[in-house]
Amino acid sequence: MRAWRAILCVMDSVGCGGAPDAAAFGDEGANTLGHIAEACAAGRAEEGRSGPLHLPNLDALGLGAAIRLASGAEAPGLDASPTGRWGAATEVSNGKDTPSGHWELSGVPVPFDWHYFPHEVPTFPAEVTDALIARAGLPGILGNCHASGMPIIRELGQESIRTGKPICYTSIDSVFQIAAHEEHFGLDRLMEVCRIAAELVHPMNVGRVIARPFVGEGPGDFKRTANRRDLAIPPPEPTICDRVAEAGGQVWGIGKIKDIFAGQGITHALKGDSDMSNVDKTLEAMAEAAPGSLIFANYVDFDTLYGHPRDVAGYARNLEAFDARVPELIAALGKDDLLIFTADHGNDPTWTGTDHTRERVPVLMTGAATPGTFGHCGFADVGESIAAHLGLAPGPHGRTIL
Repeated sequence: MRAWRAILCVMDSVGCGGAPDAAAFGDEGANTLGHIAEACAAGRAEEGRSGPLHLPNLDALGLGAAIRLASGAEAPGLDASPTGRWGAATEVSNGKDTPSGHWELSGVPVPFDWHYFPHEVPTFPAEVTDALIARAGLPGILGNCHASGMPIIRELGQESIRTGKPICYTSIDSVFQIAAHEEHFGLDRLMEVCRIAAELVHPMNVGRVIARPFVGEGPGDFKRTANRRDLAIPPPEPTICDRVAEAGGQVWGIGKIKDIFAGQGITHALKGDSDMSNVDKTLEAMAEAAPGSLIFANYVDFDTLYGHPRDVAGYARNLEAFDARVPELIAALGKDDLLIFTADHGNDPTWTGTDHTRERVPVLMTGAATPGTFGHCGFADVGESIAAHLGLAPGPHGRTIL
């Protein structure tokens, strides 16, 4: 293994449109970055910010060019001549969810279809909920439907506190989500309930059980906390994380990376309570990581705080705040380190509904990467480029784009 390092930064849901199979997912025309840029330029995203979308650092690496390549769309304000190595990646896994995107970026396309719960009430099969109630010693559950997180917590949070029943819900993703009050229900108890739920639904190919703890005493002040936990099915093949760890390298999982990979291949984990905090954690890892390390970071606020709630201005604010931190990440690079910015799917805040959107994603490289475009690539090519950079043998999926 070579002495230099790789840093992979996943801006969760920051898609750039153009997925060739978007229509099959009901997402033809979705373009997270393109539509945010259009809204900003038109003065429709003025809450807490103003004017055209301002992302000079990511744009200099090739962000605007990647949007044009992916979707053919011009993103107002993102017209820099790229100085980085850039392109757009297309997913082959049959999903637009977090595990599919991250696993494929790490070199492992998902070879099976996830199980999705139907749009019915109740949505979960009785054999699952009955077993969960019995094994966890619950008085029952609330929800049992498709829902968005904060609305159902505001609707049922007080009843959950009063009855001791957790709120169980799902979305268009392959998830079983459980919300309960951190203090009244108890965080440890919530995690145990989620562990039992994972044992029940993972054999069904449900990708994740997500613990959604919240605090507050009423709909007006309920809020989710940073103690979210994702219990995921482990990847079906060795990922770039496993390959680096097996070669003796450190693998630093920042944010929810350890959860996404069910802990597999992660040797060190750091988790902040916001995207800006996780940038701090990334910088901390870059200061400490040994030669031959992979630092793999997820920045989830784009998705959870702004994409799902369809908050265009909030999404734009977070993009601009993140962009302002990019020079710090570049400055922290060691000689011959490779820094990659990409995404795992889209979540167009101008789109209908509240769920992810099937999109291509930008791939922007700097540091040990020759400037210029590699054009279109696959998600798995990102993982293979990291493998090539670290001197690892090629894997079964993808190719290097360095």
